[in-house]
Amino acid sequence: MEKDTLQKRYLSDNERYADLINGFLFAGRQVVSASQLTDMDTQTGSRRLPGFIRKGRKRHQKYRDLIRKTAFGINFAVIGVENQTEVDYLMPLRVMCYDAGEYEHQAAGHRKTVRKMKGISRAEFLSGFTKNSRLMPCMTLVLFYGEHWDGSRGLHGILDFTDIPGELRNMVNDYRIQLLEIRKLSQTEVFQTDLKQVFDFIRYSNDKKKLRELVEHDPAYREMEEDAYETAAVFTGAKELLEVKKFHEEGGKINMCQALTALIADGRSEGRILGRNEGRMEGQLEEMLRIIRRMSEKGVEAFEIAKLLDKPEDDIEHIIALLESSPEKSNHELVQELMTKQQI
Repeated sequence: MEKDTLQKRYLSDNERYADLINGFLFAGRQVVSASQLTDMDTQTGSRRLPGFIRKGRKRHQKYRDLIRKTAFGINFAVIGVENQTEVDYLMPLRVMCYDAGEYEHQAAGHRKTVRKMKGISRAEFLSGFTKNSRLMPCMTLVLFYGEHWDGSRGLHGILDFTDIPGELRNMVNDYRIQLLEIRKLSQTEVFQTDLKQVFDFIRYSNDKKKLRELVEHDPAYREMEEDAYETAAVFTGAKELLEVKKFHEEGGKINMCQALTALIADGRSEGRILGRNEGRMEGQLEEMLRIIRRMSEKGVEAFEIAKLLDKPEDDIEHIIALLESSPEKSNHELVQELMTKQQI
């Protein structure tokens, strides 16, 4: 699944959308709930062309990634989300156009109503907007999944002010973007849904040791929703996690801890199957044995398990044979037996 499609599906859940707003804009304060969000058309408005050039011209349409109308008391705001895996050096202009398009869309709605009113002034009729009409505030959150955003965070950064007098520069409006660099987040505790686990997994994805500690100590990784698991895997380039997903799924939830334990073990640096390092914890060895047992019970061939775990096929066959010959023994007992024989 493409990253853009996956992330749109993941954040389409209003619980996560509200959590993103609360964490991003309000430092975790629970200001917005899922029930206060309303889906909106992702197509933005576009400026109405003058009549003499409008004929035969198609309207230029833009589509946001995600957008919701958000209730605040008796009022509303429109909050959109744009997902970026690469730096877009025109992002300030792009966001400005998205927001302007939304305002134009709202203004078009007012225009239809206002021009049916009686007793309005000529100016109100011509503009399609009364003196007391108001538009809903609109903003766009930019989620960046890459390593480093080196683009401008405002419109001034992409304008050429060479030889432009300072007085004029100060009169040119700067349009700032609201950017969240996920890999540079320092406080993910502000998120209360699995956004925390997904964002943490992404920001630690380049550090195998920290990533292992993360999934082992956070119990939420043992029962992840499928779309959260897939988002974490795809946005970190860990496609192998998608390949082993079916082996770690129970009751509609996926155990990321099991999947990562299976994949993070590197046979080239940690010895033969399940590792020979004396410092490895027995609990980790039992977990690996449990994974092999479950795969075998599902009918997965030894060579497939060996490929998925990046281990020698002979070692996998030996473990499977031991499991089949001693079905009454627990994983702990088998680990002790194998360690005694120095076979793991």
